Amino acid sequence: MAQNTAGQDAHQAGQDTKNAAKDTGHAVKKGTTKTVDATKKGTTKAAVKTKEGTTTGYDKTKEGTTKGFDKTKEGVQHVFNPKAAKASEQNDAIKESRQKANDNEKESTQKLIDSRKPQ
Repeated sequence: MAQNTAGQDAHQAGQDTKNAAKDTGHAVKKGTTKTVDATKKGTTKAAVKTKEGTTTGYDKTKEGTTKGFDKTKEGVQHVFNPKAAKASEQNDAIKESRQKANDNEKESTQKLIDSRKPQ
């Protein structure tokens, strides 16, 4: 068994430190890459959900506004032309149901498009 000199011990300690630093650097890089990928995926998912919520909110506001306008119009018609009020109510109900169906179709289409985008 050969004896190590102090210089050899110091050199070996330096090599060990260098190798440990390399290993640590590789581990940090791998962890950072994983974190970046996960963050990107989470951010994309959040953006899609925000977009869906905004679209739904817009559609609900539009439906509420339309319904409010129709009720106001019907109230005025009851006062000035009671015979036309019933027909107006029926037409408004048909219009509102079409609007709701169109909004639902639009939301479904958008969800389908968003689901096909890479995450």
